[in-house]
Amino acid sequence: MVRGIRGATTAAANTREAILQATRELLEQLIAANDLHPADIASAYFTLTPDLDACFPAAAARLRGWNEVALLDAQAPRVGGDLARCIRVLIHWNTDRPQNEMKHVYLRDARALRPDRVKDKKEEAHGNRHAA
Repeated sequence: MVRGIRGATTAAANTREAILQATRELLEQLIAANDLHPADIASAYFTLTPDLDACFPAAAARLRGWNEVALLDAQAPRVGGDLARCIRVLIHWNTDRPQNEMKHVYLRDARALRPDRVKDKKEEAHGNRHAA
């Protein structure tokens, strides 16, 4: 069975380093929250807002060793009112766990996309620790 896990964050700047750092932090928290193992991940689909073009976020997954995972990067269309410098990911996970056990992660300014997924103030502070 394949389950979807969502996550999003924002990068501090449109630089390779900032995009990789924000994506790395997002992936680390998704992995920890769900006990993910790369061998169980079918694919990961990353999108970036149009103001991010310095690097592909999937490069952060490759640097983490996701060498057998199908990865895709895409630029989201320009939409009025969208978050600045936003990176989103949809991970397709091969698991028997039910969908209601999937833990989605929203960090930094992306917490506004799904405030229902922000558990408490301690988690908010942890997810925002690197925000500029």
